[in-house]
Amino acid sequence: MIDFYYWPTPNGWKVSIMLEECGLDYRVIPVNIGKGDQFKPEFLAISPNNRMPAIVDHDEPGGPMAIFESGAILLHLAEKAGRFAPTDRRGRKELMEWLFWQVGNLGPMAGQLSHFVNYAQGEHPYSLRRYKNEYNRCLGVLERRLKDRDYILGAEYTIADMCSWPWVLIAKPLGQDIEEFPNVARWRAAVRDRPAVKRGVDLGKELRRSAPPSDEERRILFNQTATTGR
Repeated sequence: MIDFYYWPTPNGWKVSIMLEECGLDYRVIPVNIGKGDQFKPEFLAISPNNRMPAIVDHDEPGGPMAIFESGAILLHLAEKAGRFAPTDRRGRKELMEWLFWQVGNLGPMAGQLSHFVNYAQGEHPYSLRRYKNEYNRCLGVLERRLKDRDYILGAEYTIADMCSWPWVLIAKPLGQDIEEFPNVARWRAAVRDRPAVKRGVDLGKELRRSAPPSDEERRILFNQTATTGR
């Protein structure tokens, strides 16, 4: 059994999709980031960066194993299930490249763009332009990669696709026309149509925000420092 500490965000969808694709037994433990659940000591013991997703795998030899950071979780689950990751040396190298590309480029750029689109619209035009351009640039990288390839690593769907896809799914709300990138649009549709992907994205949809954050939620979500914690 896997405890899945989750809130419905693109980073959370990466792992919910993988859990559904592999058919692994898991139970969802919602971590309400608007209420500050991510700062509770019991969650920090699992995820010291106070971010979702995180898991505790209770089936590991030697006892339960806590894992935080979505890329690390995907690698663990791929090894556990023996699926969705190449095992040859060259394939493994490419997998690591594209996982690190997502967690270091596409995800952070999209996440910062999302912040300025959703929470600071009109307040920082330079920042909005900066991250809009960077998100567009990352989609261009993916567009070139997907030329003559069905998936990021080639003919096979892997955790490299699961890692990047959620941040492309939200292109329209971020103000990006995905049709500017036809290879990305084709790939996005192919992944979207997988039943496990649909289940993963729908997981906890009742928890999604339906209104702008309150002042208290904004205080909890933003402007944290090492000394303030919140």
